[in-house]
Amino acid sequence: MASNGTLAAMSSAISPDAARTRTTTWSDPRILLDAFAGMPGLELLQGIVAGALPQAPISHTMGFALVAAGPGETRFRCLPGEFLYNPQGTVHGGVAATLLDSCMGAAVMSTLDAESAYTTTQLSISLVRPILADTGELFADGKVVHRGGRLVTAEGKLTDAKGRLLAHGTTCCMIIPRG
Repeated sequence: MASNGTLAAMSSAISPDAARTRTTTWSDPRILLDAFAGMPGLELLQGIVAGALPQAPISHTMGFALVAAGPGETRFRCLPGEFLYNPQGTVHGGVAATLLDSCMGAAVMSTLDAESAYTTTQLSISLVRPILADTGELFADGKVVHRGGRLVTAEGKLTDAKGRLLAHGTTCCMIIPRG
C-alpha cells in the first residue's frame, strides 16, 4: 500500500490537461414506469427501440442503448470510452456484466404480459477478452432459453463489430406480479 506521501506526490504530478468532462442527460424514469404499468413487456421494449419511450437512465450513464427487441430476444449497442476504464486501462468488467444483465433481463421482459414483472435471482458472467475504447461498437444479445410459469432462464453474448466474443453469461429470473 502506498504511503500518504507517495499518494500526495502522485496527485501533484497529475497534469491539469489530464482532466476530462462528460455530461449525462436522461429522461424522468417515471415515464417508463407509467408506460410499463399497463403494457406488455415486448410492447414497452419496442416503444423504446422506436424512440416513442426513452431509454432507461442507466443507458445514458454507461453509454449503451436498446436497439432491437423481439419475442424472447433483445440487442443492446454500446460504444465504449475511456470514461469506463478501470485503473488497468481497460473497460471495467462491470460494464460487460451490466450489458449482459440488461440484454438478458430485457429478453425475459419481452415475454411478460401486462400484469407481470420479473426479478433476477441468479446472474453468471464470464469475461473472455479485454475491452478497450478502441475495440469499437459492442453488441449485447440476449435470448430466453426456457420460459416456465415462475422461472425464466436466458443467455447473453457480448461481441464486437467483428463478431469476436468478449463476454457471455446466463441468468435466472423469477416472474412476479406487478405492483
